[in-house]
Amino acid sequence: MEPAETTRFVVGLGNPGRQYERARHNVGFMVVQELVRRWNVPPHKEAFGSHLYDVRVSKGQQTRRVMLLEPQTYMNCSGRAVRQMVDFYKLPCRDMLVVLDDMALPLGQLRARAEGSAGGHNGLADILLAMGSNAVPRLRLGIGSPPGRMEWKDYVLTAFGRDEMAVIEPAIVTAASAVEDWVFFGLDMMMEKYNRKPS
Repeated sequence: MEPAETTRFVVGLGNPGRQYERARHNVGFMVVQELVRRWNVPPHKEAFGSHLYDVRVSKGQQTRRVMLLEPQTYMNCSGRAVRQMVDFYKLPCRDMLVVLDDMALPLGQLRARAEGSAGGHNGLADILLAMGSNAVPRLRLGIGSPPGRMEWKDYVLTAFGRDEMAVIEPAIVTAASAVEDWVFFGLDMMMEKYNRKPS
């Protein structure tokens, strides 16, 4: 029997700094900020080298304490912040969800997984290394692949174009809904509902 209040931890990946706010690599931060807006979350605290938001969210008879983490360590060192949070709260991986971008998915498509490799994503790779396990639940949001001969390292740091924003903005809202469903109903339900190709 699950307790009436259970804490969930959501880690949105991105790079700090205003120059990266609208970059493709920062969709994890964007999803966190949509949840901050949606849930009317109090201002963040500085903890674990991150922005940490702490809020209680209710749905029906259920209440969850949700911790939203935006590591400020830059993408490739995300594992340092996550490991500190995990150690402090003695957190099992199943209560944590990492939200990140994915070049292998079409723009705006979602894919949730309970475990697996980093798939070439340096931020997730650093988290898996820090955790010593691939069993870290994650929600990927597609950003599409680089055009022509553009290097992927440059591509992920570019901002979305106007036409792309028309796709990615509603996808961020959908991703936030997916996170909310994970908070209350778990990973299996989220995967069943959101791991579908857009029509």
